[in-house]
This record gives sequence, structure tokens and C-alpha cells, in this order.
Amino acid sequence: MPKTLFKVDLTKPMYEQELPGHNRWHPDIPAVVSVNPGDVFRIECKDWTDGQIKNDDNPDDIRDVELTVVHVLSGPIYVNGAQPGDILVVDLLDIGALPGDEWGFTGIFARENGGGFLVDHYPTAAKAIWDLEGIYTKSRHIPGVRFAGIPHPGLIGCAPSHELLSKWNQREAELVATAPDRVPPLAALPNPQNAILGTLPQSEFERVAAEAARTVPPREHGGNCDIKNLSKGSRIYFPVYVEGAKLSMGDIHFSQGDGEISFCGAIEMSGYIDLHVDLIKGGVEKYGLVNPIFKPGPVEPRYSEYLVFEGISVDEFSGKQYYLDAHVAYRRACLNAIEYLKKFGYTGEQAYLLLSCAPVEGRVSGIVDIPNACCTLALPTEIFDRPILPV
Repeated sequence: MPKTLFKVDLTKPMYEQELPGHNRWHPDIPAVVSVNPGDVFRIECKDWTDGQIKNDDNPDDIRDVELTVVHVLSGPIYVNGAQPGDILVVDLLDIGALPGDEWGFTGIFARENGGGFLVDHYPTAAKAIWDLEGIYTKSRHIPGVRFAGIPHPGLIGCAPSHELLSKWNQREAELVATAPDRVPPLAALPNPQNAILGTLPQSEFERVAAEAARTVPPREHGGNCDIKNLSKGSRIYFPVYVEGAKLSMGDIHFSQGDGEISFCGAIEMSGYIDLHVDLIKGGVEKYGLVNPIFKPGPVEPRYSEYLVFEGISVDEFSGKQYYLDAHVAYRRACLNAIEYLKKFGYTGEQAYLLLSCAPVEGRVSGIVDIPNACCTLALPTEIFDRPILPV
């Protein structure tokens, strides 16, 4: 088994760990361990909320979750020899649950505290608990389904440079300024409340906490991309922005549908990741890298039968026509699938949670046929214990 370089104690919050991780992005957060190109090692991770969600039937913890805590990340990991302009090559060799903690959760966040893709339809908190049984999972809260997972890190990336961090903060602040009172907000701006900054000296804490970027969105460095196929066997190519690359990761998912539509929409869990790292010197310029690229691994659920739901760029409330709007079209595809599943005895909340975490396939199926983009959501029918096709 690879040597564990970052261990977590599930009974303690991240800031009390023997090696504390972090929950913000900033180039000045010190690395906690170092590795050489070619090394293989294991990193343990807490769930993204730092243990705020419990294995019970009460959704109040989802409703009341403290979002300034998220996402708790393991790292940063200093890769010896990495310099700005290099590509950091990361192989995901294995991903799994921590022994004794084989369960996960999916949540619908309340409008006032995070929201989600369908918040206008489902503004109230709800959750489902999933029991992990080897490669399979099922939930007492969504009966009649069982499926194989595709474990992956929802969040993995390298530290930004000071210049890149400044660019993030400026453009996101400009976006928020267009609708400063919106609930939920248009972006999560820097917030020092509950910031965890690893082993940063206290003398630097106030400055860094005020500048550090939240971990909520994906950005040029990778980050919270929530890509379900970034699983075992995948190889990721990250642009390096700072000396040592400072790789961090967390937000492990047992399973997720394309889009993770309920925001806390994967099966969230604690877990471990086994990694191998290498470098391509000067690779950013050589390959024109702007965002990370990756080669998917060979391990994923193999479903052969799907029911596919279409959606187009027409608002479901007003009937307003949008021009080639894939966001609206995918929302409509999701809503159409939810309405269909309600005919089989599921509540809207159960269907929403299921589409978020089951291995559904989302597609931009047409983006050129004016005025309607067409997005599709393919639901694997084999995950149900009864037929769900129209007859």
C-alpha cells in the first residue's frame, strides 16, 4: 500500500488535525508535505463539509450547514522541481472510502444557504443517506434503486499565483456587483470567516484570509470541477502557477450524475486517493494549456439501457424563448425527468436527489439550431428494481 502522507482523524475538524489542511486558495498557504516526481503516495480526505452532516434522517444539518467552512482540502503537496509554466501530471491510481466510514450523503440546499440548480422549484433542504456496499450503493431515503459508483475527487487543483488570484477576485467581484442582493449570490467572494489556512503563521493569517479565494467554483487551475469520469485510472495535466505546484484535493464523491444538479448532489464521503505525480517541464507553453486536461480511466459503471429526456431553451415559468441557452435547456431536461419519475411514486425531492448522484449522462446535444439549444439527460433504467419505461 502506498505511504499515507496526509492522514485525517474523522473525530476532529480540519483545523485540529495533526497536519491541518485548508479551505481557501492562496499561493502563500504553506505546503504540508513534499514529494518527488515519480512518487506514489496516499492522501486521506474528510468530506467537503468537515463532518457537519450526520448519518440520520433529519435534514436540518443540510439546512444549517456552515458554508464558510467548505471545502476542506488535504494539502498543499509540494512537488520538488515544479516551476511556473510546467505541467503537473497526476495519475489517480485508486479512490475509496475510509474503513469504518462507508456511507455518504446527498443534499438539496435551502435557497437561503447555497441553493442549487433547481432552487426555484426546490427551495427547501432535504437529504438522502447512502450505504456503500463495495462498488454498489443504496439509500433508505430513495427506495427501489441500487447502482455502482464511480468514485472521484470533486475538487483537485494546484495553487494559483498572486496574479491569477487577483484576476479571480476582480472578475467575480464585478459579477456580484451586477446583482449584489441576489439570493443565492452570483459568486462566493473572499470571506475570512472560518478560513483554514494550514500551517500559515498567525502573523500572516489576517492578510491571507482576506485575499484567499473560496473553493466553490472551478477555475483555470482545476478546483471544484465535479467531473464524474475523473476516476480511477485517470491522468490529469495541471498547469503549474507557483513553485512546487502546491497540489490539494478533497470533496470525494462515491457517485455523481453529470451536472451534480442539487449542488450537494454527489454521494459525498470521506475517503482516500492514491496518486502518482510527474512533471512536463515547460509544458504549458508547449501544449497551449489554459485549463487542466485529462485522460479518463478505464473504470466506470457500464449501463446499456437508458431513458433519455430532452430539454430546450424555453423558460418553464414564463415561456420566454432564450437563444441557444444550454443552462435553460439542461434545467428543462432535468425537470422533465423529475416529473416523469414522480409518476412512479417518487417525490420531486427524491427524484432531484437521485438525478444528482446516480450516474446519469448529461449532453449538450444541439447548440446550433436557432433559437433552441437541446440538452439531454440519459437515465440508466437498470438502476431501478422495476420497469420504468412507458408501456
